Amino acid sequence: MNIKRSLRYFDWYLIVAVCILSIFGIVCIGSATHINLGESTSNYYSQMVWFAVGLGIMVFVSQLNLEHISQYYLPLYAFNILLLVAVLLFGRNVNGATRWIYFGPIGIQPSEFTKIIMIICLSKLIDKNRDRINNISILAAIGIFVLIPVFLIQRQPSLSASLVLLAVLVVEFFVAGIDSKYIIRVLVVALPIVVFILWDVQNENPIIVDKIFQPHQISRLLSFVNPVEGSDAYYQTMKSINAIGSGQVMGKGIYEGTLNQLSYLPEPQNDFIFSVIGEEFGFIGCIGVLVLQFFVILRCMLVSLNSPNNFYRLVAAGIAGMLAFQVFVNTGVATGILPNTGMSLPFVSYGGSSMWTNMASIGVILNIDLKRSRSLFEGV
Repeated sequence: MNIKRSLRYFDWYLIVAVCILSIFGIVCIGSATHINLGESTSNYYSQMVWFAVGLGIMVFVSQLNLEHISQYYLPLYAFNILLLVAVLLFGRNVNGATRWIYFGPIGIQPSEFTKIIMIICLSKLIDKNRDRINNISILAAIGIFVLIPVFLIQRQPSLSASLVLLAVLVVEFFVAGIDSKYIIRVLVVALPIVVFILWDVQNENPIIVDKIFQPHQISRLLSFVNPVEGSDAYYQTMKSINAIGSGQVMGKGIYEGTLNQLSYLPEPQNDFIFSVIGEEFGFIGCIGVLVLQFFVILRCMLVSLNSPNNFYRLVAAGIAGMLAFQVFVNTGVATGILPNTGMSLPFVSYGGSSMWTNMASIGVILNIDLKRSRSLFEGV
């Protein structure tokens, strides 16, 4: 199956939706970094380059033999763990977090690549044990398999990336057909823990929260539970909500967002890009972005439902879960319905590693979708 033949059967609706989101994101990044005011255009043009390279990655991944690669899921998993360890040993600290490894002027964020690597490895592991998926020892082994990279990522710290892996685990367990009794047991244990954490974070001398989370993470949780007491951290959320609300229905127009242009929004090119969209493109712009994101996720879900085998079904579902969780958290933080955590908006937010990971994920979806059309290539 060569590229020329594959191009005929690509899901072009999916590709166009991803390209629209990415190009719109570049426009918003330009506004967020104030290129209209003469400030540095490096991020703006870098995102263009990363998008172009991402398209190449998407096409390349669409041609790979994923089943063959998945046979080496344990070496791939080991490589991923070594990469995360290397971040802790040799990574560069930026704003209190060690998440990047630099090769000269170029920096990569391994925790982003971990997402797609773990989706493939986890899907293969679950597929190999699909007939024993409700065996408690198998579930425990799979849980440990995921918790090791989660622990290493949290040490950076990067709460958002570790949460994505847990979300993917939940989705893949569901798709694999885990017995509902395990879901009930997890909820019985997890819900009291969440309530306890939200209570403990408000204590002057926390019992356990300060041993699990970093100080800035505690501050963000506190600002969510008690906005007055956590006023410094809540400032970001408050400005984000104000920006989105001020855009009203149609928005103020590109480069016309007052809070954005006056630099009141924190990380507007990344974590709070949705605030820029809300202020400058209004309710219509926000809905447009969400509709496109939903369309991309829906296409991933459809590919999962129509996958030729269980492994591909798990991979496609994992990618759909990854994208859906990131969209939900990013927009939830921007609108104040979730605690503040750094989560990029897929294809829209600034970041090379994030863009390449998401584009590789779409390449995987195209790859799986092409498997259904294998017979179309026979004799062509």
